[in-house]
Amino acid sequence: MTDQSTDVFVDHVGHSIGGAGGHAFRRLTHVSMASIPYLYYVHGSTISSYFSLQAREFVSVICVLILVTEAVRLRTGIVIVGQREYESSQISALAWGALAVALAILVAPEGEIGSMGAGKYGAPIILGMTLVDPVMGEVKRTMKDLRAAIILGLVVSYAVWVGCHFWIGTELIAALLLAPLTVLGELPPTRAIDDNATMVLFPLVGLVLILPFL
Repeated sequence: MTDQSTDVFVDHVGHSIGGAGGHAFRRLTHVSMASIPYLYYVHGSTISSYFSLQAREFVSVICVLILVTEAVRLRTGIVIVGQREYESSQISALAWGALAVALAILVAPEGEIGSMGAGKYGAPIILGMTLVDPVMGEVKRTMKDLRAAIILGLVVSYAVWVGCHFWIGTELIAALLLAPLTVLGELPPTRAIDDNATMVLFPLVGLVLILPFL
């Protein structure tokens, strides 16, 4: 039997809870995570103040809640609409993605919270994952063409990173070097870690390595 979690060209629609509707819901949820940089970098202080926390403290608390929720979900074997059958026994893509996004916020250097410019590194890392992953995933699912998925993924990734250069001041050299790492994070087929995480962690590690030169 084909391993759904590592088969590059598997059609996940048939393995998603809720079928085509569940798959569409999963994609919509994924793309909606693109709002996180705006919510954090522009309104993070306001949102966290409702819980008497600093913005970064609030993100850390969210990380812990994600881990606890996922542990309970795995213990009970629950899968919800949009999740895939195999996620009943392994960490879900949503949990991986949420944790990676939180780590990007905590690790990537930021300016003063209150404007998107504060996320000149974190924002493109997060936006890259949320937008490139569904594009590449749909190309692989429908066209069964990895080369086309990589090319289109690079186009979208460079659009995000270079766009952030003009929009919020991301250094152009960082955009040019890190955009391919977002796409690279989509490629390793492994059960150990979901590509939602590697598409964030690969450019995040690259950023940490080049920061002394920026």
